[in-house]
Amino acid sequence: MGTPPIPIAYQSGTSLAVPDWLNKGDNAWQMISATLVGLQSVPGLVILYGSIVKKKWAVNSAFMALYAFAAVVICWVTWAYKMSFGDKLLPFWGKAGPALGQKFLLNWAALPATTLYNSTGGLETAMAQPYYPMATMVWFQCVFAAITLILLAGSLLGRMNIKAWMMFVPLWLTFSYTVGAFSLWGGGFLFHWGVMDYSGGYVGPRLKRDRERFPPNNVLLTLAGAGLLWMGWAGFNGGDPYAANIDSSMAVLNTNICAATSLLMWTSLDVIFFNKPSVIGAVQGMITGLVCITPGAGLVQGWAAIVMGILSGSIPWFTMMIVHKKSKLLQKVDDTLGVFHTHAVAGLLGGILTGLFAEPELCNLFLPVTNSRGGVYGGNGGIQVGKQIVGGLFIIGWNLVVTTIICLVIKLVIPLRMPDDLLLIGDDAVHGEEAYALWGDGEKYDATKHGNYSDETLHPKLSTGATQVV
Repeated sequence: MGTPPIPIAYQSGTSLAVPDWLNKGDNAWQMISATLVGLQSVPGLVILYGSIVKKKWAVNSAFMALYAFAAVVICWVTWAYKMSFGDKLLPFWGKAGPALGQKFLLNWAALPATTLYNSTGGLETAMAQPYYPMATMVWFQCVFAAITLILLAGSLLGRMNIKAWMMFVPLWLTFSYTVGAFSLWGGGFLFHWGVMDYSGGYVGPRLKRDRERFPPNNVLLTLAGAGLLWMGWAGFNGGDPYAANIDSSMAVLNTNICAATSLLMWTSLDVIFFNKPSVIGAVQGMITGLVCITPGAGLVQGWAAIVMGILSGSIPWFTMMIVHKKSKLLQKVDDTLGVFHTHAVAGLLGGILTGLFAEPELCNLFLPVTNSRGGVYGGNGGIQVGKQIVGGLFIIGWNLVVTTIICLVIKLVIPLRMPDDLLLIGDDAVHGEEAYALWGDGEKYDATKHGNYSDETLHPKLSTGATQVV
């Protein structure tokens, strides 16, 4: 019997829009993954930020996320994509250039700086060249860049001058994000050194009354935004093999295992130490699990994902609920949503644990490099842990220095922090808009007509210490 004919739907070359190198399944999954990551930001984090903050900051917080997404898209295709994934300019930076012309976007996707050579100069791993067009790669990497800026905004809600934020986004994308992206994923020095990364309070404080009491204005919508963030993470980690393959399946499963374990661990600690489960705490635990598993999503086994979830639900909980509250230094830092704990601590933890638990066969599925393995698998795995730590410290150090410089430069032009009179009023003063018109068509809250309840009113303290917004 002869080989059965390939159905025409799966054949290449059927039209000018289906070149020989195009894999329709990979292309479809990569665009779906990009859409899932985009949905994490819009509407996911727009909803989460708009609902987890005090009512008077709902519009401002949601708009910070929406603006960042739009600004990153334009900056990305104009110059930042090639700085992150283009030809090498420096060991940590690619050459800037537009990604807008059809000759570039319709070509076979390729990351030109990712060719790996062994110690003798021979080819170790060929250049990354997934089976879809460059347009798909540009958009997939774009939504990663966008959500990074939006996550960073979580530490600045309710205090940063919106005009300063509008300047900060393109500057930080250009001088901070592109360096980390090229160094780790685009073929920079950390990539070639073998650092594994599967998929990484300067403005001034809020008003004292806002720091003391900053209740979410809508806990149910906070859960809706958090749910979009969780489910969208399947695209975040599942799209990183650049193909719809078995490694992608492993990454998606591990992502959910770790997130669920971390959420349950954080909630358990709230119950044990404060005698009640906190919904906001559960969201924080979910986020730390997602952040922690990301460096190793397709590189570790399922049991390791559970271990990582236990640690990501406990160590950031400890730094947020115990260390932060006892440290005079950390008390001086106003981190609105506890981003230092949920992302910096959890991210560094995930990078180190990836160096411990990366399984050799899974490493080879993702990027075939000789003797690539985690510390628990012997061989040169112990060296990998050291590489992970060094890689994490470089990213932290670079971001700290560059972010400081950017803020100092912006401060010369416009104040970073909103003045007290705007901070006291919130959205109505900053945007001329409010999140809720509960008293009529555009009618503002009036205590003489509508009762004594508003988010500025002092109420009996209901929480005895369970996780709240930091």
